[in-house]
Amino acid sequence: MKLALLVATAATCGALALPRHAPAGHHASLRAARKVHAPRMQTPPSRKAADTNAEATDGSAGLRQILGLKGASAGDMSAPFNWKIRLQLTKPATWVPLIWGVACGAAASGNYHAIWNMFGDAPYGTWGDVGVDTVKAVCAMFLAGPLMCGFTQTINDWYDRELDAVNEPYRPIPSGAISEGEVIFQAYFLLFGSYAVAFGLDQWAGNDWPVITAVAVFGSFMAYIYSAPPLKLKQNGWQGTYALGSSYIALPWWCGHAMFNANSLGPQEIILTILYSIAGLGIAIVNDFKSIEGDTALGMQSLPVAFGVDKAKWICVASIDITQLAVAAYLAIIGETLFATILVGLVVPQMLSQITFLEDPVANDVKYQAAAQPFLVLGILTTALAVGHHSF
Repeated sequence: MKLALLVATAATCGALALPRHAPAGHHASLRAARKVHAPRMQTPPSRKAADTNAEATDGSAGLRQILGLKGASAGDMSAPFNWKIRLQLTKPATWVPLIWGVACGAAASGNYHAIWNMFGDAPYGTWGDVGVDTVKAVCAMFLAGPLMCGFTQTINDWYDRELDAVNEPYRPIPSGAISEGEVIFQAYFLLFGSYAVAFGLDQWAGNDWPVITAVAVFGSFMAYIYSAPPLKLKQNGWQGTYALGSSYIALPWWCGHAMFNANSLGPQEIILTILYSIAGLGIAIVNDFKSIEGDTALGMQSLPVAFGVDKAKWICVASIDITQLAVAAYLAIIGETLFATILVGLVVPQMLSQITFLEDPVANDVKYQAAAQPFLVLGILTTALAVGHHSF
């Protein structure tokens, strides 16, 4: 962890020359992208990913805009301080897995005082402990979701502005709904706000070494090299999707655990969360199907582009299912059979949801995520509770 903090700090300070003003001709390049690639989007032989990005007609377009989902309405710049557009840029819908990851880390710590611990013959802690731990958890979730994930999404949109001009032209930057200066300010505000909150949480948790700050710095470094040149990990399907998956599972888990019992965050748990991030890789692939045309045109080697839709969809579901079943087997081996059985039971409905997804992953990506992701995140919590229950 200490080595990771040193490396990440140096790289972040030296390389995080975060969004600068776009070079001259940037807006012209966006217009050119739309002009050059428009005919590709209109070819009829097969259903195109971009065809699913039209504004929703069921009355949900406004909500979709705020949540940062496809099918959003055109940018609404009438709100004070342009808050709707700023919020859309952070994609609040993507905060949920990180917030949940913090909850899982708290559960795995074995030191979180939950409301249900107060009932029964032997209450654990006091109502005051429950109140304090609840506030601690909410603050850690605020760090992982609105701040860290918001920062990640903001710089990702900045460095993907040409790509979004093809795939998702309704997004704030290519649509012109937010200025370059506003994007730059938001990125820096979220970045340094994250560091300040993380350091404060370390002090509150009484950590001898700033574990939460280290996770925040390392997470921001990963966010940068994922989106920005010269590394731009997202251009490489395997590296990019795993980096994204681990950031959504392992890092918030470690943050939540460190908030309540940093000293008990052992190697077995770290390895388990890193392996569980392979399932996160599968979820990341689901999000790539909507961007096939733009990824192809701009040389982004996402897995659907590198392997084709048919192979990529099987890689996607296999990484999700096999990972969870392997974790269930591990829990059974260490004697946590009840948790292992529950985890297997949660995998089954995910596999059923994959039937329609495999038929057309481009059209059914959102439907699949809505149906399967609740069971996936419940499985992660089940694993966390098993870790908290087990004595390594």
